Amino acid sequence: MGFTHPTCAWQVSPNFGARRLGALPDMIVLHYTAMQSAEAALARLCDPGAEVSAHYLISERGEIWQMVEEEQRAWHAGAGQWGAVVDVNSRSIGIELANTGAHPFPEPQMHALEGLMSAIMTRWPIPPERVIAHSDMAPARKFDPGARFDWRRLARAGLSVWPEPGRADTGPETGAGAFLAAAERFGYPSSGAEDLETILAAFRLRFRPSARGPLEAADCAALQDLAARFPVDRARPSA
Repeated sequence: MGFTHPTCAWQVSPNFGARRLGALPDMIVLHYTAMQSAEAALARLCDPGAEVSAHYLISERGEIWQMVEEEQRAWHAGAGQWGAVVDVNSRSIGIELANTGAHPFPEPQMHALEGLMSAIMTRWPIPPERVIAHSDMAPARKFDPGARFDWRRLARAGLSVWPEPGRADTGPETGAGAFLAAAERFGYPSSGAEDLETILAAFRLRFRPSARGPLEAADCAALQDLAARFPVDRARPSA
C-alpha cells in the first residue's frame, strides 16, 4: 500500500487502475458529491457497480476517507480537458466534498481540505494553478464544486489562484474573441464544442459567482489576468 494520510480512515474502493503511460499526478480536481450524506457518497464511491471513485472524500464534519492510493488512477473526472490534458484521471488526484450543492461548505470541512491539499501538493509537483474545479475541465456537463465553494480562501492559503485584474499596465481586451482566447490560455477546453456561454458560466461559477447576464469587461479583465500569470503549461505531457 502506498501513502496514507495520517488523519484518514481507509475505505478501499475497487474502482481504480494504473495511471496510463506512466503519468504522475500534477493536478487536483475538486468535486462535490451531490448526495444527502457523506456516508451515502462513500458507499457509492466504493460500489463496484457504480464505476466511480475518488482518492479522498471529506465530510462536512472534516472526516477524511481515503479510497484509492495516490499513485493509482481513480475514476472521478470523466470526459473533459484541461489544457492539453484529455485523460485528466491519469494526471490528477480527485477530492470529493460532501455537499448537496445547495449549502455552504462548513469550516471543519474546509480546514480538513486545506490540510489535505497542502500535504498532497508537497508530495507531488502540483502548483496552485493546477488545482481546478470539475466544472473547469467539463464545463458543458459539470457544476461542482459550485458557486458556494470558497475558491478565494484557497487562493489566500496558496492552494489555488485568484484574479487580480488591476495588476495589468493596460486595460483588458473585450469581446467574445478576447475572452475565449484568454480562456484557452488559462486552460479551459478549446475543442470548439464549448461556446461562449458555456465557458463564461464555468468561469463565473468559480471566479464571479454573483455575476449574471452577458459577458462583461470585468469577466475579460479577470480571465486575461489569470491567463497572463498562469498560462496552462502545454509543454507538460498530454496524457
